[in-house]
Amino acid sequence: MSEFLLGLRLLFGSGRGSRVRFLLMTLGGSLGVCCLALVLTIPSILGAHDGRAADRDPQVFVGKKSGQPTLVVQRSDPHGSKPFSRVFLARGKDGADVRPPPGLSELPAPGEVFVSPALHDQLRREPGLKGLLPGEEKGLIGPSGLTDPNELYAYVGTTKDRLGDDARALKSFGSEHPPTTAVEKSTLDILRFALAALVLLPLGVFLSVCAKLSAASRNRRLAALRLLGLSTKGTQRVNAAETVVAAFLGALIGLAEFWLLNQIMARTGLPGLKWYPADGALSASTIAVCLIGCTALSWFVGRGSARAAATNPLSTRRTAAPRAPRVWGGLLLVTGLGIVVGYSATGLTDNPAQSTGINSLLVPGGVLLTGLGLVTVMPLLSYGIATRLARSGNLALSLAMRRNEVEPGSAMRVVTGLVLLVFSASLAQGVLVEEQQITRSDSPVQEYGLRLSQLSGEQQGRLRDIPAVRADAIVMDPRTDPDKEGGDWQAPALVATCAQLAKLVEHAAGCEEGKVLRLQDPNVSESPIKTSTYAMKQQQGGKHASLKVKVPDATVLFDGYDVTNMPSPGLLVPPSALPAHALPTAATLVLTSSSDPGTVRDVLDRVGAVAPTADVDPAGINIDGLQQITVIETLLALGMVMGLIIGVAAFLVSVTDRAVERRPQVTALSLIGARARTLRLVQCTQVVLPLAVGLLLALVAGKLAESAYLVTGGGETFWDGAGVPLLVAAMAGVLVLAVAGTLPLVGRRIDPELIRRD
Repeated sequence: MSEFLLGLRLLFGSGRGSRVRFLLMTLGGSLGVCCLALVLTIPSILGAHDGRAADRDPQVFVGKKSGQPTLVVQRSDPHGSKPFSRVFLARGKDGADVRPPPGLSELPAPGEVFVSPALHDQLRREPGLKGLLPGEEKGLIGPSGLTDPNELYAYVGTTKDRLGDDARALKSFGSEHPPTTAVEKSTLDILRFALAALVLLPLGVFLSVCAKLSAASRNRRLAALRLLGLSTKGTQRVNAAETVVAAFLGALIGLAEFWLLNQIMARTGLPGLKWYPADGALSASTIAVCLIGCTALSWFVGRGSARAAATNPLSTRRTAAPRAPRVWGGLLLVTGLGIVVGYSATGLTDNPAQSTGINSLLVPGGVLLTGLGLVTVMPLLSYGIATRLARSGNLALSLAMRRNEVEPGSAMRVVTGLVLLVFSASLAQGVLVEEQQITRSDSPVQEYGLRLSQLSGEQQGRLRDIPAVRADAIVMDPRTDPDKEGGDWQAPALVATCAQLAKLVEHAAGCEEGKVLRLQDPNVSESPIKTSTYAMKQQQGGKHASLKVKVPDATVLFDGYDVTNMPSPGLLVPPSALPAHALPTAATLVLTSSSDPGTVRDVLDRVGAVAPTADVDPAGINIDGLQQITVIETLLALGMVMGLIIGVAAFLVSVTDRAVERRPQVTALSLIGARARTLRLVQCTQVVLPLAVGLLLALVAGKLAESAYLVTGGGETFWDGAGVPLLVAAMAGVLVLAVAGTLPLVGRRIDPELIRRD
């Protein structure tokens, strides 16, 4: 305790510089703890979402239930890019003991509708949605019955005769497992791993940087205490006192920062993700990890940084020969790269490795070893470059490299955060590539089918005018006679021109404009067709008519996409063949766009705004999967932002501290005639050269780690080069930032007193 109190007395009695250093350590630690708390709270936010979904899940009796039970029917339709869920309930006499779902005080009576607040607001903007909610709105669903504040959800009271054959007898609400999850369990594990690489690795470096601020000055002070008779362990405890107090206060401030951030973000939300403030409340485990874990880390870092001064106090003088970094610092990187290169190489074989068994542990382990290796190899890398370039004839380069040769560990503190950011960005891109392969098809085109009977003429025109829609056509259903058995098969017909057909399919051959033609995909078996009849309706007057088409011999062969509305076998009917001012009674309007997830979401949102009550069939798309990829993209983007903040903060703090520590050396060089431009070049070279080499190594290592992840992920994409230009541009921006951050750190005023004090 006496050493601890001595450390505090030295802290507050050693001048303004010590107090400023303590403030920087505290604020830096608070930023790191805030980011750590956010990463640790994300799983609880997603868990609260899934827990409320499980609590309201209707449980039904198996088979038919005798008596008069309460009946339930669930419906979920896409409204734009979001699901719109409705639960229809018909109360029965035997179901009076069924407890209402969370968020409601009682089951809705026939004609009563309870909606979520988001749906209540949506109904005011789109009154047409009321057609899907027969009844009168009686109230709102409470937060306990909704997965998030933006959910479109409703409970509709009705009678048994309106529920149809799909109705089931309701047992209760609530199950052990949610019907759908915000993020699937396997994907959540991958997300945790990615966030650990994006945030936790740079965070550990950043906290270590904060604990080692002004290391040279503190080492000289500790060496003086050691020479005065303080024991080795006592000297280490004196140094640890400052770091522990700074870390503990920083952790408290960081938790307060997170509480405020949670209140703001919960109300504003993120793209595809919104939660209630209580979902992001700090748990006891999160508080313990932030307070105890960060304080313990600072304790060990403080003891480790003081070990040299405590064991050999005379080595703190500049005349002491520096010890070269140990080779073991590169072993982690070599081991990690060996693992990821090995798994990446299996992608060149006929049997690529899968993420099963021991592979599910080795691949993440190899990636983490590679990331840690990038941290531990930086001193060795900086020392190797410095020893080779220090003998050059250039004055600025020689001065810069001699300083890096004396203090190779300073390179790790200055540039490692930004190096890890580039490495993690490549890994995050691999996670997104794999998730996009899982949640959407490989087709470059996305189709949307809407029943023509649910659309007015004005709505059809507005849907065709959606900017992202590349092509549109109508697919007519044939009119069949249910009383007639046998006969020829009736074929659906595509009403389109040859130009429209070319945009709807991958390849078409044999199309003749203005003629009725057969449609045939060679990969689909052909059925005998002679004639097909389609029901038509006049747009004015509402008179019904029929269109009878004789099937010709001429055939258009086409290659369709994986999931498509294109009929095969079928007919291609030109628009001019339809009766004037007539539309088919049974038909589907088909729209197409690119399959880019952002474009798909935009088209679905615009379709929902134009025709809110129409059923949309997004061919081959799972709306829940589209929501999930949005959440994953948001969380990864959040992790990238946190990693960027941590990396830039570590760089700025380290560079500033480095410049302050080296003011005596800069002053000495100025007094013997070194020009300010030369000194700025020295400062810039000391930082930029190791950073450039580290960034290049991080880019290569990151792409190898990404390839290993993609190969074992089981998708079709093994090597993704699309993100390389973006990463190279980010590297260039980081180097520009490094140059801009080092240039102002050489002061104009020369203070010889710095040399005397030193």
